[in-house]
Amino acid sequence: MDIATRRDELEAWLILLRAPGLGASRLRELIERCGDVRGALRAAQCSADAKRIADDLDWLAAPAHHLIVSGSEDFPPLLRDVPGAPVALFVVGDPALLWQPQVAIVGSRNASHAGLDNARNFARALCAAGFAITSGLAEGIDAAAHAAALDAGAPTIAVLGTGPDLIYPLRHRELAARVAANGALVSEFPPGVPGLPEHFPRRNRIIAGLALGTLVVEAGLRSGSLITARNASEHGREVFAIPGSIHNPLARGCHRLIRQGATLVEMAEEIIDAVGPVAARLGESLRERLDVATPGAWAAPERDGDYAALLAALGHEPAGVDVLAERTALPVAALSSMLLVLELEGEVVAERGGLYSRRAAERAR
Repeated sequence: MDIATRRDELEAWLILLRAPGLGASRLRELIERCGDVRGALRAAQCSADAKRIADDLDWLAAPAHHLIVSGSEDFPPLLRDVPGAPVALFVVGDPALLWQPQVAIVGSRNASHAGLDNARNFARALCAAGFAITSGLAEGIDAAAHAAALDAGAPTIAVLGTGPDLIYPLRHRELAARVAANGALVSEFPPGVPGLPEHFPRRNRIIAGLALGTLVVEAGLRSGSLITARNASEHGREVFAIPGSIHNPLARGCHRLIRQGATLVEMAEEIIDAVGPVAARLGESLRERLDVATPGAWAAPERDGDYAALLAALGHEPAGVDVLAERTALPVAALSSMLLVLELEGEVVAERGGLYSRRAAERAR
């Protein structure tokens, strides 16, 4: 495809994404019926604000600014399969990170000190196991999870309810800059679109759609985090909730989720055990597409002698993490991370009930 054709396609996308009243489902139908985005533009007969489209093109020309459309191979596969998924994403940062196994951490904007500590601790443990942390850049739990991931030197993904050039709340501009430099800011809204109340539920469905599972740390009964959790459940993803005191109103949303079937968790290892097998499949797809050496790709920690001890401890019968901890004298958190790495490399199989075993070929060596 020549440069002029690519520019025409890009302009067509920008015009359609800004067309009033043309939602994601309708736009997807138009593209499928017309064969491509330029045909969809002709069929939609949308008028364009030439200055606005020129400004959008200037924004996309800046370093680390991207538009990823649903028909492209760059669009994150977990989100592509979600009903009502956006047809395009504006990204500031590294779009390859959207393919990395992610866990969403969400919760109250007015979180307690204990809730903030839980968000940080879970984020650090999940990052150590190779997961990116996804959230919504809101006050409270969201911000604590993003900051903990960044402080741990791990990537984090912030999904916005505004255009990619606007930050809400404004006090998180510095945090957003750190996310953009070390992760990705993501929005389905074009540049310049302000944060409206109806935008944030749409943001929440993207958070849930990108992640293998969603952890709700603290939430009142009217918290927007419950929308994210409901989206995750509707997408067939895991939902986790941390319980709290019956006297804490910020625990009531979590307790409701648990009654509705969410998994009660007390340790990050429980999340790692639950989503590890799916993460392994996603990691394999990522390696095939990007190659391990590609900057921004998911990379396993370097192997060392502890891995040999772990493989030796995995005998002929499946074993759980607690048993392996006794056999190797290694911490459970470290073992969970190592087992995920071994799954991604095809040496270990995760079985039902939180058990692990070596592949038959590995045992025969």
